[in-house]
Amino acid sequence: MERDSGRLAGKVALITGAAKGQGAAHARRFAAEGARVVLADVLDGEGGNVAEAIGADAVYTRLDVRSETDWTAAVRLATDRFGRLDVLVNNAGVNHFASIADTTTADFMRVVEINLLGCFLGIRTAAPAIGAAGGGSIVNVSSMNGLVGAAYTSAYVATKFAIRGLTKAAAIELGPQGIRVNSMHPGAVDTDMARDGLDMARQSGLDPMAKLPLGRIGTVEEAAGLALFLASDESSYSTGSEFVFDGGWTAGA
Repeated sequence: MERDSGRLAGKVALITGAAKGQGAAHARRFAAEGARVVLADVLDGEGGNVAEAIGADAVYTRLDVRSETDWTAAVRLATDRFGRLDVLVNNAGVNHFASIADTTTADFMRVVEINLLGCFLGIRTAAPAIGAAGGGSIVNVSSMNGLVGAAYTSAYVATKFAIRGLTKAAAIELGPQGIRVNSMHPGAVDTDMARDGLDMARQSGLDPMAKLPLGRIGTVEEAAGLALFLASDESSYSTGSEFVFDGGWTAGA
């Protein structure tokens, strides 16, 4: 039965990297706003626990975003279980902290395959189902490092810039089908990945907070608010655009 209240009433969303951090927060917020949610990740225990806590409007599935087979199964689960697919959030991602000299080809390609190839496969696999539902929204989670560079994260920065370009190309191609495609650009958000990066900066003698106009890192709940806006009909005239969520980091020193 479709839920009849909330900003995502009646919609079905598939969210990758949903076992913890921003992805889990997106799933919880979407369900609270009336959506039925497919949580996808490779952390089965954590992902299953989040889905169970949400309740009957959520289901967990294992999805390695590098796998075409896994993507096909996840989209089929959404349409079989809930009857449609309206929203895809390509949230899964990894980082690799090392200098360029110390980054192996295997290190680099692992980040490319998860962050960029995973996003591409998600768009390609989900778009037909979203189009069949009458259109909807694809949200690609990039980073503030898809807008500005950073040392010791070359693979991550490269993929996050590439996600910006992929988003724009997909927005142009899928717009006639009623599918909007936008990118989110979080800065330092209180997740394991962000904390690792901040700790590395501090060990190098830098104070990341010194540059930050708001003087604090963001919360996953705040990130979920932006994802909710982009998933909902409130952003119905936005596509191919960057939405920055960084506490003012990229505004300049």
